Order: sequence, then structure tokens, then C-alpha cells
Amino acid sequence: MTAVELSHISKSFGPVKAVDDVSFSIEKGELFGLLGPNGAGKTTSLRVMLDIFKPESGSVDLLGGPMTEAKKDRIGYMPEERGLYQDIPLDRCLAYLGSLKGLSPAEVRKRSDVYLERFDLAAFKTKKVKELSKGMQQKAQVIATLLHQPELLIVDEPFGGLDPVNTQMVKDLLLEQHQQGVTIILCSHQMHQVEELCDRIVLIDHGKVMLYGVLEDIRRQFSGHSVTVRTGDKLPALEGVERVEPGNGTLKLHLSPGTLPQQVLRSLVAQNIALEQFEISMPTLDEIFIRVVQGKGVEA
Repeated sequence: MTAVELSHISKSFGPVKAVDDVSFSIEKGELFGLLGPNGAGKTTSLRVMLDIFKPESGSVDLLGGPMTEAKKDRIGYMPEERGLYQDIPLDRCLAYLGSLKGLSPAEVRKRSDVYLERFDLAAFKTKKVKELSKGMQQKAQVIATLLHQPELLIVDEPFGGLDPVNTQMVKDLLLEQHQQGVTIILCSHQMHQVEELCDRIVLIDHGKVMLYGVLEDIRRQFSGHSVTVRTGDKLPALEGVERVEPGNGTLKLHLSPGTLPQQVLRSLVAQNIALEQFEISMPTLDEIFIRVVQGKGVEA
């Protein structure tokens, strides 16, 4: 069942076409990655999705139809530009934001106390938001986004300003929400986090969809024609290997056209090379991102 579907969305600001015929869908309960460089059109796409901006063309189906006021209480949106009120205590800030989503003061207190303890913020709840560190404010923003238990969760750069311990806390929380059936859209420049958390992605650049689909399928599409080898032996000259690229304790063998990885493996075994690792090279999402944004595309 589809939770969100954008169909041929376009949106301009003066002469700038921020979103140009963008289409993608997100399944109910999916943890989906929305990627792109700065100024690519990601935030505009989200704001069209949330009915903040009206598109010039195209349509949005969200939670079974167009956006309504009632649906807004079923959505949690954490924008990259944070929205906490700085001059009031944290607990009052959470109480107010929770009330905007229809929660009673008792409900906010009960739910926020659990999250504040979990994120090591309980001792700071009476401090003004502006007195909290950047990382603390980031965690507080995550709490505010989740208080009303949304069924669609949109988080834009949720790991910004967090140390590794708190990054893991937020990741664990997102995975828990995912396991509970919440649909999650994750926007992040931290490609390794997206790679770890998401099964499917869309990459937007210059307002257009550049990549869309299952992450593993995309990685295979960009895998090129090379294998990674780890061995303690000196590597002999191998027929069909055009170039050897040293890595972090490994060697990347770039194969000539028509050479199969199995041929190279047979050759290594025949020459009694002790192999600790032999696998078809798969690029990281970081590498794919750079190649697409720089216009290098798929390797031949």
C-alpha cells in the first residue's frame, strides 16, 4: 500500500525551476531515503508533499488522498531549519508543540518524560532551549517530532550536531518506529547513514530525479567492472586485469572488457594465491552520489 505518491510535480520560483517533473512513491511502513546536494530540490519536494507549496503541475497522494487539516496531525515533520522556541524552558516548549498536535498537557508530560530520560535530557527540561547545546536541541527536536506518534515521519538531517553516541540513539529510535510500521522519509547528507537504514532511495539533482529504486539494485548498476582482493601473497600478473588499485589492505583489480570475475578467480587459485577476500566491487552510496552529481554516470 502506498503512503506517499508524487506524480510529475513541477515548482518554480521566478526563473528557477526548483522541481522539474519529479515522480516517486513511498510504501506504507517503508524507511525511504530522499537525497540530493544543496539546492537540488529536496526541501521544495517535501513542502509540495506537505501542501506548504502548491505545484504548478502534477499531483500528490498522501495517506490515501490529498492533504487535509486532519492529516496534519498524522504527520511528524522535522525540518532542517529547527523550530524550537528559544526563550522558554524545554518542557514548556514541548508542551506547546504537543498541544498543536491535539495532545493534552498530561499526554505530553507522560510521553515527553520517557523521551527526555532516554535522551539524557531530563535534568535539563527546566532550562531555556537557548541554554542547551546544539546536540541537546537536536535531540529535543526529535522528541517534539515524535510526541504525537505520527504514522508518517519526515526527518531532514536528523543526525546534524550529534556525537556518535547520540547519533546511534536517534538511529535506534528511527529503526524502532520503522519496526512499528511508521512510514519514514529520511533526508540526509550522511550517505553512510542512509545506506545503513534505507532499502530504497530517490536522488534529486537540479530539480530532477537522477536515481530511484532499491539501493542494492542501484549499487549493482554502478558496480563497474572490477573485483576486490585481499591476500598476503604478492599478486602475479593476471590476464584480463588492466589495472591494480591499492586500497585499505585490499587490491582493486580493474578488468578488461570481456573478462569475467570467475576467470580471474580461477587464475589466482591455479597460481596458489592464498585469498582472504575476493568479491565483485560494489560502490558506496557516497561514491554513487558523487558520480551522479558530477555527471559521470554509470561506468562502462
